[in-house]
Amino acid sequence: MKKPICTIIIIAANVVIFFALSFSGMTEDTEFMLRHGAMYVPYVLNYGEYYRIFTSMFLHFGFEHLMNNMIMLFFIGQGLEFEVGRVKLTIIYFISGLGGSVISMWRDMRIEYYAVSAGASGAIFGLIGAMLYIAVRNHGRVGSISGGGLMFMAALSLYYGFTGSGIDNYAHVGGLLSGMVTAVLLYRKCKGERGGSIGV
Repeated sequence: MKKPICTIIIIAANVVIFFALSFSGMTEDTEFMLRHGAMYVPYVLNYGEYYRIFTSMFLHFGFEHLMNNMIMLFFIGQGLEFEVGRVKLTIIYFISGLGGSVISMWRDMRIEYYAVSAGASGAIFGLIGAMLYIAVRNHGRVGSISGGGLMFMAALSLYYGFTGSGIDNYAHVGGLLSGMVTAVLLYRKCKGERGGSIGV
């Protein structure tokens, strides 16, 4: 059985970065995270620090934040990687993360409230969005995961986000939509087979 190499590499990168930062400061501290690449719209727009749109995807506010995201990434990521391949999984992941950050930026500018944000959840919601699209193309399933199960997971996560505090739901929604759109562009169902195209 093939291993989800790219999913494992992405998880390892998040974990390594988290512990590297933990040795030099407190990852729950907003100022510390801001100094190390967290997302903050005024710094992006006023100082041209566009790299934050990318680096914030690999930062997490505390161990619980990291573990929650990595557990979801492992289960969703490996399913999608087996379905579309390593290259397409990586493309969907990063485009979704960037899309989530851009939508979050737009929302902050619209309401003129600027929060420091970080986390991989926008990219992870993008994987869920891609899986939902593929489930529709494959009559309700992606491998062993049902489309209904994916919809329930996404709806429950969004519900907890909108009813809780300190959660960037616009990044989640932006990632979800970005993942769907990217999957529409990349996914090709093989004729005569239940699965889709396999990458390298």
